[in-house]
Amino acid sequence: MSLREKLSGAIAPLFTPFTASGEVDHDSLRAMVRWQRSSGSSGISFGGSTGEPSALTLDERTEALAVIRAEIGDSGMSFVPGTGSASLKDTLELTGRAQELGVDAALIITPYYSKPTQEALYQWYATVAREYPDLPLIAYNVPSRTAVELAPETFARLFHDFDNIVGIKETTKDFEHFSRTMFHCGPELLMWSGIELLCLPLLSLGGVGFISALSNIAPAAVAETYRAASAGDMDRARELHYGVHPLVDLLFVETNPAPAKWLMAERGLISSPAVRPPLIPLTEDGQARVRALADAAAPYLTDVNL
Repeated sequence: MSLREKLSGAIAPLFTPFTASGEVDHDSLRAMVRWQRSSGSSGISFGGSTGEPSALTLDERTEALAVIRAEIGDSGMSFVPGTGSASLKDTLELTGRAQELGVDAALIITPYYSKPTQEALYQWYATVAREYPDLPLIAYNVPSRTAVELAPETFARLFHDFDNIVGIKETTKDFEHFSRTMFHCGPELLMWSGIELLCLPLLSLGGVGFISALSNIAPAAVAETYRAASAGDMDRARELHYGVHPLVDLLFVETNPAPAKWLMAERGLISSPAVRPPLIPLTEDGQARVRALADAAAPYLTDVNL
């Protein structure tokens, strides 16, 4: 199986479940992986923005990766963890640990807070690529979280200079950015959308799938959207795309992933809706809004008792 085939489809970027006392809940994490598998998700990611990675220690992130790797087993699901941080040393360390676990690729976020130049971003990714030449790397462009955008020209330079930089997760609402990145890199590029309402449109540009936070509450609908579009059933794909609109709004009632965690704790998939500072649990007003949006799109939520 080619890397494109292995990594295509709906990859679920899991949030990090915590116990009520604030520890990483490995039992809930295992249940989440099993639920994703039975719901049709083609892969798992962990440690991206939805996973609250900056609130976890490197050891906590490593332990969670090991739990997920073991739960995935030989199921055929891909595993594409986020291993980046604002520290190059930590990024290199966690990426190495992930490689030892046998992941399929590593997702590297642009370094946040520092606002590096485009040349600095090139050097950052080049350093990781040189350190791990045998590990497929995926850049993660999410300027709303990092305060810096990986320009299409900068990423294209990396893509052409390093064989192991194979793709990019684009999480920007500027759809021209998607197109320009694809134009500069060519059809060999692997591209995923991290913007829920741009997942379906990206396929028309040559994208290979989605890494959508919506998979945390509606994995079956996300996976079916990809399958329907890939099979040419655009009527069904559009029905799902528009049907999940209220659920997309639900995810961002307050800071992601607090709304999704609260909903999935209410539905019994995880043991607690806890988040770690600086996030706070979903407020009472937020809970009411989440309930209303969940009710508005109830047919598109995935049953937790699969």
